[in-house]
Amino acid sequence: MPEARIYRPTKNAMQSGTANTRRWVLEFEPACARAIDPLIGWTSSPDTSQQVRLEFDDCDAAVAYAEANGIAHQVSQPNQAKPKIKSYADNFRYDRVE
Repeated sequence: MPEARIYRPTKNAMQSGTANTRRWVLEFEPACARAIDPLIGWTSSPDTSQQVRLEFDDCDAAVAYAEANGIAHQVSQPNQAKPKIKSYADNFRYDRVE
């Protein structure tokens, strides 16, 4: 069985909120490379495990599932963005550097 990757997805560049980023995802690494179909030109792969994407509420549940089913896994911890404290009044300060 191929190795799985457990991670928390990052937010989309087009969104400002954090929707769909709180759940943990278990995805399998590709076992073989994709090939180009000579007739149609589409890319395909005989590996169907790439189509599996499982979502969990927390990292521990994803790791427990992987260990219970004998799936080799690798956990990627998310980078936490530090919020920048901003004040609207700072836009109008007289000593503001432009």
